[in-house]
Amino acid sequence: MDKKRVIKFTDTTLRDSHQSLLATRMKIEDMLPIIDKIDAIGYHSLECWGGATFDTTMRFLNEDPWERLWTIKQRCKTPLQMLLRGQNILGYKHYADDVLEAFCKYACEGGMDIFRIFDALNDARNMEKAMEYVKKYGGHVQGVLCYTISEFHTVKYYVELAKKLAERGADSICIKDMAGILAPGPAYEIVKEVKEAVGLPIQVHTHYTSGMGAMMYVKAIEAGADVVDTAISSMSLSTSQPACETMVAALESLGYETNLDLLKLKEISDFYKDVRKKYAKFDLTDYTPDTNVLVYQVPGGMISNFLSQLAQQNALDKLPDVLAEVPRVREDFGFPPLVTPSSQIVGAQAALNVLLGERYKMATNEVKQYMRGFYGQPPAPVKEEVRKKIVGNDEVIHCRPADLIPPEMEDARKAVAGVMQKEQDVVSYAIFPNVAMPFLEERLAKQAKVDFKIAKEGTDENGNVVTYPA
Repeated sequence: MDKKRVIKFTDTTLRDSHQSLLATRMKIEDMLPIIDKIDAIGYHSLECWGGATFDTTMRFLNEDPWERLWTIKQRCKTPLQMLLRGQNILGYKHYADDVLEAFCKYACEGGMDIFRIFDALNDARNMEKAMEYVKKYGGHVQGVLCYTISEFHTVKYYVELAKKLAERGADSICIKDMAGILAPGPAYEIVKEVKEAVGLPIQVHTHYTSGMGAMMYVKAIEAGADVVDTAISSMSLSTSQPACETMVAALESLGYETNLDLLKLKEISDFYKDVRKKYAKFDLTDYTPDTNVLVYQVPGGMISNFLSQLAQQNALDKLPDVLAEVPRVREDFGFPPLVTPSSQIVGAQAALNVLLGERYKMATNEVKQYMRGFYGQPPAPVKEEVRKKIVGNDEVIHCRPADLIPPEMEDARKAVAGVMQKEQDVVSYAIFPNVAMPFLEERLAKQAKVDFKIAKEGTDENGNVVTYPA
């Protein structure tokens, strides 16, 4: 072991941590009072955007996701990082290349630095355009290996995928353990082999769901990992990331350097301990490891979805059957990693199979599209008898799915012409039309009220006198 090696940390508190624990409901008002102190810690990067945040800021918080990015960037010198779902961008289906390029362009111009780019099927074709556009506009491309377990997911499989991403211009590689199932032994092997094969910086991401996260990080670091993802302790563990302070103390006891100050971290932890109480109705964690994930490979978010779905059907007693069905569906579907959107596709079908008492009696539209190749190529072949039962003799495509999607930006621009205030609004609508349009309409109506108040009374919405320059 190199006793002097510096291990870097990415802080997930502003994105994945509250997405995992608090249903992505944290408002910008609970970030800004502490953002300067977070920025001064010395993190490798701050993950603060992407994933589910883009959708939920508009849908539930009445915030503009672009404004959130700009606001944080103005306050931070630490590189900002986001999670980008490849051709899915931030949604649940593939979008046209012109939408993807516009998103990458405006994200880079808005201050995003590091783009963690993944595909739910580990299909490199679905990542290549995102990687190309991020490079084009000056961002750092972090190519992702989504970790899962099957007979097809060998160390060699991950090494070959890393090589494909390196060939496509990745600046670094992330091993993304979204379910918290990467054990210390495999972590050591994969990091070591990938590092030797591509020679790029390696970052490791996990969730503490199974309780193995910190142990796994230590072995990954021993094998050569350069950066790990952690959350501040008061927003860590359970389905979130390992605790930053714990990892700092552990690694320094082993002779590594982190250059992070535990006293300064404590101040941030105390702040978020209080903030977390504000979101108690969304905070459903019981603070204990969920070892079901080791048996079924089901991330915590999927279990929450199952509970909601089964409760609506008065069938909560069926949860064990649904959990047992997930691995069978996943095998039928070619062993996709369970991450958005494949986790929703597999999970919904597993629930249907159990509730209807017959496997594949009914299939969702997303499952039908998956079986026809419109989400990309699964890691292993799907079972043909299952495909036949779901889509019959419908055509199956084998090209990059987005090659079949015509440009979408022009239609999006026409749709929002009456409510848009900036070019980024077009992108917001193109990705989430049903969410963005009500948001943009409400914003315009609110602005109209403010303009009317200024014109009538000479004051803004807060009652302040408005004066105009000469």
